[in-house]
Amino acid sequence: MSESIAKEESTNPLRIVRIEKVTLNIATGKSGEPLEKAKKVLTQLTNKTPTTKQAKKAIKDFGVRKGEPIAAVVTLRGKDAGEFLKRALDAVSNKINERSFDDYGNVSFGIKEHIEIPGTRYVPELGIFGATIHVTLGRPGYRIRSRAIRPSKIGRKHYVSKEDAVKFMQNNFGTSTGN
Repeated sequence: MSESIAKEESTNPLRIVRIEKVTLNIATGKSGEPLEKAKKVLTQLTNKTPTTKQAKKAIKDFGVRKGEPIAAVVTLRGKDAGEFLKRALDAVSNKINERSFDDYGNVSFGIKEHIEIPGTRYVPELGIFGATIHVTLGRPGYRIRSRAIRPSKIGRKHYVSKEDAVKFMQNNFGTSTGN
């Protein structure tokens, strides 16, 4: 049975796994100067303009108010996503924890210091930030669930499974998985 599935994946173009997007997130926890520095770091890393994310609820102990901007985010797609992902994986020695994969083809991992990413230089005025990187994998045909006219559901067999995502990352980026 698994042999027939492998044969179908090699011949059916709708079974090919690809990168839908890579999202890079730096959460500062407060607005103002730290957030502006995080935006500059994201611009330096990706050459894209970052957007801000607001707090969803107030946390009095941390001094965060609802609606206050506390994070900077950049979403990369296409060729830019693949190139940045290669650099980001070099920062973690091409190792991704197996728990970082979910059942729907998403992978998330963190970087403790953004200067670990190859090609990034340290700027003392900006400081050092940690970042989380979220990779969304998909297959051709995923657009039908989010299109404006006649959106539809995707069959369970068409989703990218955890095993498919691990295999994709190993084959295309040479990653190894651990516990």
